Amino acid sequence: MIRQHTINTAYPVGPVHCYSGELGGELVLFDTGPPTREAQNCLREQIDLSRLKHVVITHCHIDHYGLVSWLEKETDAVLYFPYRDTLKIARHEEHLEKVGELLLALGFDHKFLDSFRSSMSAGEVFPQHPGEFKVVEDDLPEHLGLEVVACPGHSQSDLALVSSDWAVTGDVLLRGIFQAPLLDIDYETGERFRNYDAYCSTLVKLATLRGKQVLPGHRNSIASIDDAILFYVSKLLGRAAQLKRFSDDDNVAHVVDQLFDGEQKHPFHCYLKASEIAFMRDFLRDPDRLRISLEQIGLFESVSEKFLHTVNAPTSSNPRN
Repeated sequence: MIRQHTINTAYPVGPVHCYSGELGGELVLFDTGPPTREAQNCLREQIDLSRLKHVVITHCHIDHYGLVSWLEKETDAVLYFPYRDTLKIARHEEHLEKVGELLLALGFDHKFLDSFRSSMSAGEVFPQHPGEFKVVEDDLPEHLGLEVVACPGHSQSDLALVSSDWAVTGDVLLRGIFQAPLLDIDYETGERFRNYDAYCSTLVKLATLRGKQVLPGHRNSIASIDDAILFYVSKLLGRAAQLKRFSDDDNVAHVVDQLFDGEQKHPFHCYLKASEIAFMRDFLRDPDRLRISLEQIGLFESVSEKFLHTVNAPTSSNPRN
């Protein structure tokens, strides 16, 4: 039996879910919650930490792995990180430098870049990392009976942990939440991570989870995988249609400024919006990639009218002033 543990967060996405259960006779925890005292108390009260053997992280965002270092000290559990997140941890400074280069190329200035790097180094995004950890894809014991399915899109490291009748999906499938895939560097190649391409491929993998109980990282439940996919795709199409009021000559930084009406925002929030815009522009340059994936899983007809409206809507020809 899998138990859900819900922990409040200070982030816009709201409370986060962790899950625990006996697999192969051993106690396993999926994700940890944020690095807060409330999260520590929740895990202490609801899980027998003296019996905890495995901590499996779906993706290394702070609300999902914020307590790994604390659990390393409090328990004898083995910690497992997604492969691509282990690369990001090993190349942290190089990663930040290259993300900064991406932001400069999108029109952000060095003043913004300095504030962005400062926020990324202030413990708000990356918690303390544990001294030792293993790789989910390579080292997860077979007796736990889990299939590891790479589902990049929201981040390049997203994993679904799948049993015979349920799947822990982290932030891959969320009910009623539009998750903008993050602008990032491919940790293997050093080039920009093509999260639009990855997301389209992931849709096909998510369809294989039909009929299983989905255990999401946020919100209470996923009654229908198809409904969750269609919600996300519909939001993507609607926002991409709005984006077409801006000229292709408008750089991303200018579009972000216009969308926020020139109001000063936290640099990380600007980064999230820039990520969303870059993702949508990738879609608008190659909409057939999404169409083909949706056709493959039998969902394109449900959004075909909105898809064609978005793709065929004229783009503003007004150059940036």
